[in-house]
Amino acid sequence: MSLPPFLTSIVGWLRAGYPNGVPEQDYIPLFALLTRRLSEDEVDAVADALVEEGDLPIEKTDIQVLITKVTDELPLESDVDRVRNNLAAGGWPLAGPAQ
Repeated sequence: MSLPPFLTSIVGWLRAGYPNGVPEQDYIPLFALLTRRLSEDEVDAVADALVEEGDLPIEKTDIQVLITKVTDELPLESDVDRVRNNLAAGGWPLAGPAQ
């Protein structure tokens, strides 16, 4: 089975750093490093979808729900902030300050 390029790069990175396998004590720090982040294209897609929905001002919850739909994972605060910044840069009204 062929892995997507994103996963292939992660596996290559792990093999280069741990040629003899990952020691048990390194699993948790590695998972922290490998936490998924939205790509710039995904940030744009979420922002575009929010604008298309037209429910203004856009709330933090709206962003979180759409990130979950795009990634099928719970959103990271850093990703919510990136989408908010993208929308703000485009002049779209946001509800309340980033929390």
